[in-house]
Amino acid sequence: DVKPFTPEKTKEIVMSLQQPAVFCNMAGNWPALHWNVKYLSAVLEGKTIQFRLGLKTVALVPQFETSCSYVKATLEEFLAWSCGQPSCLSGPFSCYDYSKYWAYADYKYIARIFEDKPEIFQDVRWSDFGFPGRSGKESTLWIGSEGANTPCHLDSYGCNLVLQVQGRKRWHLFPPGDTSFLYPTRIPYEESSIFSKVNIANPDLKRFPKFRNSTAHVVTLSPGQVLLVPRHWWHYVESIDPVTVSINSWIELDADHEARVEEAITRTLVCAIKSAENPSDGDLWLNPTEVEATSHEINLQYLNKAVSAYLKCQETSVSGQARSSSNGAKQRTNTSCKRKRREAGCEPESCTLLTQECDFPTPKAEELQEIPFGPHLIQVLPQSHKTSVVGAVAVESDGGDLLHENEGEHFGKLQCKRKRLLMSNDCETAAHQMDSDCSPCTSQTALSTNDLLDCLVNPRVISLVAQLLLERMRV
Repeated sequence: DVKPFTPEKTKEIVMSLQQPAVFCNMAGNWPALHWNVKYLSAVLEGKTIQFRLGLKTVALVPQFETSCSYVKATLEEFLAWSCGQPSCLSGPFSCYDYSKYWAYADYKYIARIFEDKPEIFQDVRWSDFGFPGRSGKESTLWIGSEGANTPCHLDSYGCNLVLQVQGRKRWHLFPPGDTSFLYPTRIPYEESSIFSKVNIANPDLKRFPKFRNSTAHVVTLSPGQVLLVPRHWWHYVESIDPVTVSINSWIELDADHEARVEEAITRTLVCAIKSAENPSDGDLWLNPTEVEATSHEINLQYLNKAVSAYLKCQETSVSGQARSSSNGAKQRTNTSCKRKRREAGCEPESCTLLTQECDFPTPKAEELQEIPFGPHLIQVLPQSHKTSVVGAVAVESDGGDLLHENEGEHFGKLQCKRKRLLMSNDCETAAHQMDSDCSPCTSQTALSTNDLLDCLVNPRVISLVAQLLLERMRV
């Protein structure tokens, strides 16, 4: 039960470290480590949850959630399917061959799944990381089969703590400075998620040549370990064992107030422009995690409330610093930023990702002690360029296969011709399909709405627009 770091020291590391790292021996006594699929199945007593199903075939384009299938099933049915039991021939997974598909029950809020069993929340003890009161109620659950993955993306809000419970997951992380190399996009649109157009598992280097300049930090997370994903680090995550279970919690940061303004601007623009299109064009631009495309009026309300919350938090911070300098005492100036946002009514249902109050100041660099890397805190180091590709095919020409294996992981021989690899239900638009024959067709050079949006809601553009709006409000 003796932890290598105190809660205070752990929190200092989490709030200051700007690179991914793995905490070891910090969760060994958490009851949540018993949350394997068999145990959770018994706790849920036949309750169904939604699974996302994707193809194990590694295509040239990312397998976004809009191009996946969905089924509702019990964990018992999922476990039987993942073990290849004959009973699955008639169940919800009957149409999906385990050798060809993976299944992922991802992004499940523990508070909703176990709303009738609140005592289970205490099995997750983020208080050991310096966040008292944070438990499973402020966490999400991820259950997947081998091959289950999330497209490469970054989270707009907070930093991320991830506890691995069952099986192993391989994480490929890229620093914020690599953003331009990863070709960010907001289609499909999901609040707080910026996706990469690059399929990290099979990068098309002819179409996305700057990806060569990216630097992957790769780590395989094992049960009992906790991964810190710092703010705005890109990540592609894949289950590499037959069944995996993990629990995560996003830690809110002061910088999230400005990020929420940027997200509100993005939502307003994306919903306004995409909703103006012909709805029958079949473009699946809204991620399944987003319930609906909110109206322009609602989006403007959201934007105004986000700006108001940002300015209030800034005022609180400035006044707190003034008091601190006058009386010589350190004040924690950001105690009720989250509460203020609730009082202002600027927390729509789609914005409930973070529930912890931002009641901690970010340590100054000169105040930080040396990070105690060692057997209990392991750095996630960058890979060399030759091994930075996830492990499949890097497409650089019309014909050749450039096969790179990474840490023994092998995706098999893959055909590089795009016509064979593009999924029939791919959500990419005509602009993305123009060069499906590895060369653009001169008769199809018209720009699409998505092309416009890619430029209009590029993170660099949105950041500038947010700064201009906030300057206008200050004046």
